[in-house]
Amino acid sequence: MRSIADLPTIHAPTPYDLFLFGEGRHQRAWEFLGAHYGLLGGVVGVSFSTWAPSAAAVAVIGDFNGWDQRASVLSPIGSSGVWSGFVAGAEIGQCYKFAIQTANGEWIEKADPYARATEVPPRTASIVTGEALPVDQRSTRVADQQRWLGGEPVSVYEVHLGSFEREWGEETYERAALTLVERIVSLGFTHVEFLPLTEHPYGGSWGYQATSYFAPTSRWGSLQALIGLVDALHQAGVGVILDWVPGHFATDAHGLYRFDGTALYEHLDPRQGIHPDWGSAIFNFSRNEVRSFLLSSARYWIEIIGFDAIRVDAVASMLYLDYSRDEWVPNEYGGREDLAAQRFLREFNEMVPTLGAGTATIAEESTAFPNVTRPTSLGGLGFGFKWNMGWMHDTLDYFAREPIHRQWHHHQLTFGLLYAFSENFILPISHDEVVHGKGSLYSKMPGDHWQKLANVRACLAWMWTHPGKKLLFMGCEFAQQSEWSESASLLDQRELTEHGDGVEQVVRDLNRIYRTTPALYSLDHSGDGFAWIATSDSASNVIGFCRFASDAHRRAGASTVAVLANFSPVPRDRYVVGLPFSGVWKEIFNGDATIYGGSGLGNLGVIEAVERASGRYPYSAEVVLPPLSVVIMEHSGEDEPCGLELRR
Repeated sequence: MRSIADLPTIHAPTPYDLFLFGEGRHQRAWEFLGAHYGLLGGVVGVSFSTWAPSAAAVAVIGDFNGWDQRASVLSPIGSSGVWSGFVAGAEIGQCYKFAIQTANGEWIEKADPYARATEVPPRTASIVTGEALPVDQRSTRVADQQRWLGGEPVSVYEVHLGSFEREWGEETYERAALTLVERIVSLGFTHVEFLPLTEHPYGGSWGYQATSYFAPTSRWGSLQALIGLVDALHQAGVGVILDWVPGHFATDAHGLYRFDGTALYEHLDPRQGIHPDWGSAIFNFSRNEVRSFLLSSARYWIEIIGFDAIRVDAVASMLYLDYSRDEWVPNEYGGREDLAAQRFLREFNEMVPTLGAGTATIAEESTAFPNVTRPTSLGGLGFGFKWNMGWMHDTLDYFAREPIHRQWHHHQLTFGLLYAFSENFILPISHDEVVHGKGSLYSKMPGDHWQKLANVRACLAWMWTHPGKKLLFMGCEFAQQSEWSESASLLDQRELTEHGDGVEQVVRDLNRIYRTTPALYSLDHSGDGFAWIATSDSASNVIGFCRFASDAHRRAGASTVAVLANFSPVPRDRYVVGLPFSGVWKEIFNGDATIYGGSGLGNLGVIEAVERASGRYPYSAEVVLPPLSVVIMEHSGEDEPCGLELRR
């Protein structure tokens, strides 16, 4: 037990805190708002503070005062809208809420917006918790997180933690520190991305409609247990990404909605304040205190819990005032752009990179909004990366077609390269693509069981060799046959999947090759790293390209790779392909290998390019292209210029 001398001293909100908060520029507002346990004037207890500018009165109710709203009344601090008070004898672990009297005299009970722990839903109270040690004092952040900023491999395993192994319950964070970490390391992913972990009332929302922006969901354990999971991932060399939802929030009565009886966190006008698709409330980004709230939330998850990157959900719905609406309110210039939301996103993207080496932001943005990953200093939104939704939809649509029809859709494979380097893209096959009747990745594929598995292997190999970082939702790595459900255990589904181990081995090998082959990642966001070698043979469903390493990697001995794909069930024997370099090319991956469940056709490990022009190249080779598969060839000699401008 800690002695009184070891307890932290509670500090009241300073005038500077309140000034920054009111300006929308406070990034650590959790330090003076919410519940804080410690010493005040030598007395042990808890300080409670909340922002409720339109309230007529505010009290804190909880286990420490018999839930009596008359016992612990808070006082307003000037004109800041913040109410604060100290409850002697209140302790860590006790439940509480704020009792707020609205302007019309009604009393409502609200959970603490800045609470760092909550009861397990459907219970709704906040819980007093101790102060967590900042991550920079734990020294567990991944040392090489500069991979986000430079040309390094990034392959992300997207996880819904609650359905990874269903029986965990409130031990999920602790168990995941063993089982999940082991699986991610075994598969070779560099990062894990968690679907939202902020507390949410309805489990079926997967966290996308939150009621708390500081408290991790208590369904799966405590704040300290989540910090332990993040630390375990870092110690294993895995970066950790949080899926975060600053665009909208749940309208449950105990949450942020109408917090002080008025539209405080959200817009009053339903044309601005209620999302037409999800029925959730939309944050009012014009309100300074709301921006301070959200900036502080993002900083808390990085600075205190230890996340390395934040992926912002549904950015498109934040950028446009008319998103999914027939009736909408134009901006001050008469346009459809949400200028306040864009301002917030720029502030967020300017803040996050300052929080640690390699911390990053990612946008799930589904429109053609320009310059999403361009720096704010150059007029962009400032995200580090953007999900390439167009690539995802085109690719999955192509692979869902019978091979005999793919020749008419060859452009779905080539079109993406017209814009592949316009943003810093991540290629996602995400949870959204394997739910709500869309079917699993396996069930999307045509053909019998063998052909479906072959198509999954080919699709994954196409993804891993295509320019752009990678993200794959759990279950796709072993070709889960049933559609994903949050109520079914992933590991149970793995046991039920016939021959899924071959696909899983493909993912392991692709991750290994990806991480050790600079040509496949070092110029992901530059046309200098890419050149077509076969684009026009749509009738054969054959396509191919070269990937080049950066100059620095080439000087260190990195080789060029050629990627050749045959998306037809017909093998192509002695297929002639032009290549930029002569000599031996080593076959480092063959999706049709028997170890993966394929038919075993291939090139016996090598091909040789000779001085015989084909297409734009002075050299060519005869290659065996197995059915429904991708082959990766690495040039084994020192790459020398062939007299052509090789790159795009």
